[in-house]
Amino acid sequence: LVAATAASAALAVNNLPGGPAVNQLDLHPPVTKLAGEIQWLHNYIMIICVVIFIGVFGFMFYSILKHRKSKGAKAANFHESVAVEIAWTVVPFFIVIAMALPATKAVVAMKDTTNADITIKATGYQWKWGYDYLKGEGEGIGFYSMLDVSHREMSSSGKPPSTDDYLLKVDNPLVVPQGKKIRIITTANDVIHAWMVPAFGVKQDAIPGFVRDTWFRAEKTGTYYGQCAELCGKDHAFMPIAVKVVTAQEYTAWVD
Repeated sequence: LVAATAASAALAVNNLPGGPAVNQLDLHPPVTKLAGEIQWLHNYIMIICVVIFIGVFGFMFYSILKHRKSKGAKAANFHESVAVEIAWTVVPFFIVIAMALPATKAVVAMKDTTNADITIKATGYQWKWGYDYLKGEGEGIGFYSMLDVSHREMSSSGKPPSTDDYLLKVDNPLVVPQGKKIRIITTANDVIHAWMVPAFGVKQDAIPGFVRDTWFRAEKTGTYYGQCAELCGKDHAFMPIAVKVVTAQEYTAWVD
């Protein structure tokens, strides 16, 4: 505890808007409806799991204490119970249905990449991202996005200063308009990578020789951070993602 307190005092950083927070326990604040649905689903299933945990272990410990040998309890001798057989078949069935229905709804929504306003290909490289605007406003734009040089120098120094966006700042962020459906097509040029932005509720593997896709619609402007989420080599930790969400007018100006 003393070491942790000393470390937190030494690394005096603040919450990063659109990125990780200090001592964060919950999921990132959602900026898409899908991310909000994922967060709700997470809490909903967690409640179900906690209720099951309390029920099962509560009954188990009650039985152990109430029917222990020191109190003179004697074990019942029976072969089977139809009621118990029915209960432990029917009850879990309804629990699974209660979890599966909203989960299926969320998964189906994640995979619905139709009718996108803008399509962007994200290609993973060791160790940077390449972005190509394939369809929609900005079609034809392409660039690489990699860790900002100053942050690489901080890391190489061995004693990086306290920085809120440490190892998350990039030289060229992905720019998208607010409120538009953005389809992200992922692939890779060398090894498996993964394009992940927690605030969007998006995580999609980028696999060499394969094309996968995902989507998001950001409801708020700002810069949102993520990282490659697939171990891809020695510089895996130096492969951040930054997405800058701007208004429609600002996006048009950026495209021009």
